[in-house]
Amino acid sequence: MNIVLLEPEMPANTGNIGRTCVATNTKLHLIEPLGFKLNDKLIKRAGLDYWDKLDVTVYSDYQDFLDRNPGARIYMATTKGLHVYSDVEYDPDCFLMFGKESAGIPEEILLGNQDRCIRIPMWGDIRSLNLSNSVSIVLYEALRQNGFEHMTMQGELHQLHWKES
Repeated sequence: MNIVLLEPEMPANTGNIGRTCVATNTKLHLIEPLGFKLNDKLIKRAGLDYWDKLDVTVYSDYQDFLDRNPGARIYMATTKGLHVYSDVEYDPDCFLMFGKESAGIPEEILLGNQDRCIRIPMWGDIRSLNLSNSVSIVLYEALRQNGFEHMTMQGELHQLHWKES
């Protein structure tokens, strides 16, 4: 799986998303301009000690991203989407794109990708969910559809043991 952040503005969101990417073996793609520096302490604080384990690529702009990922199947998360995120079938190599916190993905980009614009249902007139929450919701649906491949499916207690059933 691949997460794409188009011009992210908040380092804490990007740090949280980076940590989620490490926990799910997902690649992170950052499209400039960024609203922070990659060595920002807020990114590292949110990403804890996982940031050095992150597979991250930075692109100079959206066209650079497209040029370096030819044929990429990109789903664009937007409050303007016509399809609910859970109604889409995701392949294991797809790209899930999210726009910047203040404005989302530009409508010019969305219009050219109408069939792959997805939305998370929300109640009432709320503008949007937090970016890192939105990434988690859509990413975990895509991972679920692909059988949580190579992911740990059961946990263990630290000091005690589960009863055998």
